[in-house]
Amino acid sequence: MTAESKRAHEPARDWPARRLDGGDVSGKRSLIRSGTTVDQMVRAISDRIVTGFLRPGEKLDETSLAARFEVSRTPVREALGQLSAIGLVERRPNRGAIVAVVTQEHLASMFESMAELEAICARFSAERMTSGERRSLEIEHQASARLVQLGAEEDYEYFNTEFHTRLYRGAHNTHVYEMTTMTRSRLAPFRRAQFMLPGRLAKSWKEHDAIVTAIMRGDGTAAGNAAKDHVSIVSEASAVFAAVDPVGPEVSRSARR
Repeated sequence: MTAESKRAHEPARDWPARRLDGGDVSGKRSLIRSGTTVDQMVRAISDRIVTGFLRPGEKLDETSLAARFEVSRTPVREALGQLSAIGLVERRPNRGAIVAVVTQEHLASMFESMAELEAICARFSAERMTSGERRSLEIEHQASARLVQLGAEEDYEYFNTEFHTRLYRGAHNTHVYEMTTMTRSRLAPFRRAQFMLPGRLAKSWKEHDAIVTAIMRGDGTAAGNAAKDHVSIVSEASAVFAAVDPVGPEVSRSARR
């Protein structure tokens, strides 16, 4: 069993309360420095690309990034390779890497595919989830309401990933699971960025609630429709972070952190 699948079957936990800036809800800063692993660097760099701190066409210098995150060039190179694979970075032979242009049209096409895949997973989950899987889904969903109340964006984003993974696995279809997780990996930075928008946590929870309610009733059609609507709304919320062109106007300052 993979680490992801193990997490998908964990019982409800007492979620800590942190914000996206690394502090907890009391205002304390985390003592863990970001960017110390390849995965953390992928996240940190992709967040800066999606929110416009690193603009389309901007050169990504390995030495500068290594100095910024206080790491060697090796993890930087690996992180840029992963970002290239999901389309956020363009690597040019003998010229280094630059921030790729992600147009709204391309982003919309990926989200359209994601919406259909999520709908399939939710419908299959309503029809195929075991009673234990349904109980775990509902318990975790209800527990996440506390994160919304606390405004714990970072932890809700982690929960959100867990929630959707439960739907993918609950479909009990290996091929659908693989296609859905692959598509999600390409959209992960944009799906994460939605939680920077005001009021998005509460709206996301309500959308999840419609999915969970349908699954608990065993209503595949309603579950599929709710999941598709949810991803479509995520697409609209995330579109604000898509680049128009590499030399066009800056991303709205209200979208920056």
